[in-house]
Amino acid sequence: MLHLVAFLLHCLPLAMGHYDICKSWVTTDDGPSWEFYACQPKAMRMKDYVTVRVDPPGITCGDPPERFCTHENPYLCSDECDASTPDLAHPPKLMFDKEDEGLATYWQSVTWSRYPEPLLANITLSWNKSIELTDDIVVTFEYGRPTIMMLEKSLDNGRTWHPYQYYADDCMEAFGMPARRVRDLSTTSANRIICTEEYSRWAGSKKEKNVRLEVRDRFAIFAGQDFRNMDNLYTRLESAKGLKDFFTVTDLRMRLLRPALGGTYVQRENLYKYFYAVSNIEVTGRCKCNLHANLCSFKEGTLQCECEHNTTGLDCGKCKKNFRTRSWRAGSYLPLPNGSPNACAAAGLAFGNCECYGHSNRCSYIDFLNVVTCVSCKHNTRGQHCQHCRLGFYRNGSAELDDENVCIECNCNQIGSLHDRCNETGYCECREGAAGPKCDDCLPNYYWRQGCFPNVCDEELLICQNGGTCYQNQRCICPAGYKGVLCEQSKCDSDTKACNSASSTYLSLTTFLISALILQLRHLDF
Repeated sequence: MLHLVAFLLHCLPLAMGHYDICKSWVTTDDGPSWEFYACQPKAMRMKDYVTVRVDPPGITCGDPPERFCTHENPYLCSDECDASTPDLAHPPKLMFDKEDEGLATYWQSVTWSRYPEPLLANITLSWNKSIELTDDIVVTFEYGRPTIMMLEKSLDNGRTWHPYQYYADDCMEAFGMPARRVRDLSTTSANRIICTEEYSRWAGSKKEKNVRLEVRDRFAIFAGQDFRNMDNLYTRLESAKGLKDFFTVTDLRMRLLRPALGGTYVQRENLYKYFYAVSNIEVTGRCKCNLHANLCSFKEGTLQCECEHNTTGLDCGKCKKNFRTRSWRAGSYLPLPNGSPNACAAAGLAFGNCECYGHSNRCSYIDFLNVVTCVSCKHNTRGQHCQHCRLGFYRNGSAELDDENVCIECNCNQIGSLHDRCNETGYCECREGAAGPKCDDCLPNYYWRQGCFPNVCDEELLICQNGGTCYQNQRCICPAGYKGVLCEQSKCDSDTKACNSASSTYLSLTTFLISALILQLRHLDF
């Protein structure tokens, strides 16, 4: 009975409540129609849909074949990793395979034979789709958990990365952070990035193998340890800034920074017992569909929401064509218990069913032109149908016309460009000598000094002559007796008076020195 209760409690956060119906057919005084509700897909094992990458190149053991030891028997190095032999190979795919009972299969890195050079490995999981975590991330290590590692997340398919959680046997030494526990966080700090020491201290390979990102404990801050107060969790997810995004990822990356040491210092006489080995990675979550779908299917190699509420797109992130009378909005968990679907509405018939691509909510009829035009285009758009970009902006080639980010600011350099406008690819019109998409660079043989100016001198064509030196491509510093832009003129050739004056000064000085010497000699004779 206790096992059944524990199982039910475990399933509570996975089900995440009752947002599983998107719409129902109802009958009203005006006739039958659809009634919409906020909805979301069920949670599932996301590792079944993941692609994995391990780097740097050559970090996976077996090429060339290598022997390794264990901490339990550090000098009995009878195990071998050989990529050319299936029974001895440890490729990345073994982190996600189905294992026979009692037999663990695992990815393994090379050993730390290059100590003291760090043994670093990255394991990157990608879904090419936004997913929302609903349970703990659990990573199972064979032969000991790392003493230092960190988990990172991306929200833009790996273009940028952000820390998710730090792990170390000494957080202050490794990351300069005090050790914290998730269960000690408060409602105002539930999405804080912490460093934990719970999963990094040596406990023996046969005892503790798992490293966790504690999603359930963060949910419990709002829903309670028994997850009875789910309404409070939904309310907080909707109202607390950044909380919903905290549990949203497109990619995860484990950065393994130092392997298990067996509870001792690094023993340099036997480096073959230090390595990483991961047998399983559990990620439980759901497709992020912005509360506009209750089904998510794996099609054409990627997860795709089956969108409702007249929405479309990979994450149901925009309105269908002809349903864009107002800007797209995500659904909301509030008000409880059914939330707000924020469904996209069909375009009305007023003013000839004018299409504004979601950038305007109003149209106007211009009588003398007999046309209908959109009024007050938003999102930096302009035109009769808000289909063009304002001056100073250009079309985002990767976005559709109804995307709020369809127009990108030119950001032309005010000094290097002729004006703040750019062409359809984002390139600005540059002044003479300036270069680059934003005119913030200079062409060869030009230098930047609040604008681009031609080089006075350089090390190739405009070389300072007669021993002159080029200063920042702006001028030649000439030696005595020479002048000109490139020190190409002798002062004597162009200024006889100056040359004679210099010669007279030289002779006068020489005469003075000779006279002084004669007087000194006479004094000695006396």
